[in-house]
Amino acid sequence: MNVIPQALRKGSALGEDYVRGQHAHNLYEYDLEDAQALRRRAEWLDAPHRPQADRQALVKVLSAYNAKYNDHEAVHSSIATLADERALVVVGGQQSGLFTGSLLVIYKAATIVNAARLAAQQLGRDVVPVFWIAGEDHDWDEADHTYVLTPELEVRRLRMESWHDGKSSVSDVEVTAEKWQAVIAELERVLADSAFKSELLDMLRSELPHSISLSEGFARLIGRLFGRYGLVLVDSADPSLRQVEQPMFRRLIERNDELEAAYLTAAARIEEAGYEQQAQAAEGAANLFYIHEGQRLLLFKQDGKFVDRRGTVILSRDELLERVERCPECFSNNVLTRPLMQDYLFPVLYAVLGLGEVAYWAGTKDGFEAADMQMPILLPRMSFTLVDASTKKYMQAYDLSFEDVMERFGERKEAWLAEQDKLGTDGLFEQTKAEFEQLYAPLIERIGELHPGLADLGETNRGKIMAQIDFLQGKTKQTIARQNEAELRRWDRIYKTLFPLDRPQERVYTVFYMLNRYGPDWIDDLMRIEPDLTGAHRIIEA
Repeated sequence: MNVIPQALRKGSALGEDYVRGQHAHNLYEYDLEDAQALRRRAEWLDAPHRPQADRQALVKVLSAYNAKYNDHEAVHSSIATLADERALVVVGGQQSGLFTGSLLVIYKAATIVNAARLAAQQLGRDVVPVFWIAGEDHDWDEADHTYVLTPELEVRRLRMESWHDGKSSVSDVEVTAEKWQAVIAELERVLADSAFKSELLDMLRSELPHSISLSEGFARLIGRLFGRYGLVLVDSADPSLRQVEQPMFRRLIERNDELEAAYLTAAARIEEAGYEQQAQAAEGAANLFYIHEGQRLLLFKQDGKFVDRRGTVILSRDELLERVERCPECFSNNVLTRPLMQDYLFPVLYAVLGLGEVAYWAGTKDGFEAADMQMPILLPRMSFTLVDASTKKYMQAYDLSFEDVMERFGERKEAWLAEQDKLGTDGLFEQTKAEFEQLYAPLIERIGELHPGLADLGETNRGKIMAQIDFLQGKTKQTIARQNEAELRRWDRIYKTLFPLDRPQERVYTVFYMLNRYGPDWIDDLMRIEPDLTGAHRIIEA
């Protein structure tokens, strides 16, 4: 595979500035370009004073979870390594998604594995890769679908049908074997035939119907793809994890006012630096969820009580502390406290993030400090666009660069189509309209002298004639397009391959679309690419 550096619009101003080292330097604990950051972070993690989970209890939870969904010898070795108190971690994660969601999930997993390996070499000590499955999130509509490009050049959305109340965690939404079989059958219908299709479908049918939730299916597939690289999985919604998290939930409740103030301070600093908040801090927010009758209710502080918006739950601080002792599984983090919980559970050297996540983590720096913790080094995930041989050939035939496709594809396509008008009809139509306007305007003016109503009628008539000329011009263009239909499909293929739904490829297509094209060994090919941990985008010519 040929790998080429290539700029890509990514949408987060603060995330982009962080990668370039141009952000306000008080928004993060470490700068990405600081050569000493890794050693300084490791030294801080070695200090005895920091809040941290019971390492052996955590290892026990990880062992049980991975034995069920990620049962690889390399994973068992990673977990055994983590039992050593000197072992450190690189962690990153994503909400579970159908068929692992979009390609960015795969690139994030690859970044975690590579970053852990390189950090271990640099520090001369064990560093374990961990993938955090955000199963406690309740946004089912974000998790229940993915996309493939069909042979007919349709960007097809595949969706897992399941009832969801909008409040339950994704990991708690039951998915039946029949629903798994139905969505796999749909994938089989829309994937192009290939030498690898049967093997991939057999793998999906062997793993997914045994999964009772989207998160379980996600874990099984990530394990199949990356377990051999020692990538440890953890589901944030795993009930057995809550007992390990209990002391940190207690701290989040006891210091809730200080944390609220810290998040608001960070939010103000972000806005003063000229950026928009990605994770909205709010006055009175407890930044915790309480699980009540299966629903994940966001808590707020009101008149000395912790309440949800509808008043379903009303608890004093002491009552909340009593609940966390008795029922830690009744609690869940929000976007601002999740980074703290992750850092409490694991000795995190690097948190691997997308650039949007880098932006919202800026809002947590003061929260870390309020909890007697320290924000880890934020590492942008690797970013790629795959260009297959046919797409590359078509781009060369039409003299299209990646920037052309990204920035001015419509203009270039229209210009090319205009060149196919060998008779120059478009110019003739424009000339005809201009001459008609020139001839007709004096006539309307003259008849208006006879009666104002005639001028109005003339204007209406002029509009109808121009509309008819436009109609004929449009029909002529359609005829030219039909005569060049085969080549226009190539233009469409170029754009839908690189920017489906007007978004970067990595944010849309599932990895199984790529595995069907390039084979199951494509993951190994990806892992052989020299890692770039700067957040730069690269093109892979496959």
